[in-house]
Amino acid sequence: MTGEEYKRLSLKEFDRAAAKFDDDDPSVYNMCRKDYPDVLAEAVSEPFSDLLDAGCGTGAMLGMFKGAYPDKNYTGIDLSKKMIETAKTKHLEGICFVAGDCENLPFADSSFDVVTCSMSFHHYPNPEKFFMNLHRILRPGGRLILRDMASNSSLLMWFMNHIEIPAANRFLRKGDVHVYSKADMQRLCDACALKLELYEVRKGFRLHCVVRKPD
Repeated sequence: MTGEEYKRLSLKEFDRAAAKFDDDDPSVYNMCRKDYPDVLAEAVSEPFSDLLDAGCGTGAMLGMFKGAYPDKNYTGIDLSKKMIETAKTKHLEGICFVAGDCENLPFADSSFDVVTCSMSFHHYPNPEKFFMNLHRILRPGGRLILRDMASNSSLLMWFMNHIEIPAANRFLRKGDVHVYSKADMQRLCDACALKLELYEVRKGFRLHCVVRKPD
């Protein structure tokens, strides 16, 4: 599939999910909320003022961040306008929500100290464009905190990329593209003058990754 075809599938999935994205059903979206505390802990491990959440959905993670650290500036961006519309209905003061493409981030150079991306990156058909944008919008010393799916088993990673994801796209009409090994992440960083500081597979096949823009 082309990049635009992947994006159309993702849009259909998340437009449909927007109204019920924050409910208590035992869905994959509900399970993803378990990642939020680890992302927050990583974010506040260093001082920051401005944080962008890439693939913010309905703003649930940003709402948690704002509640815990209200003195920071928060922005969320998501490809799905319906997700952004739902986020805005929450009236989360001090959080700016933007409908847009994470492969073409509509923000000025050196705008953010931290970019978070939780369970969104595997939907990006052109990850190198996202990383190029990261280098542009992060301030020197700024960080990407990335949560996604991964495994320490190369065989399982092969299965996810060559069997599971294509099957989900074909039969469930999902817009998943790829899950990334440490070598993959290193190549993306090297191509965009970024530093891979941490690549760790945690419980539940969760990748916890930190990428830094050098000073």
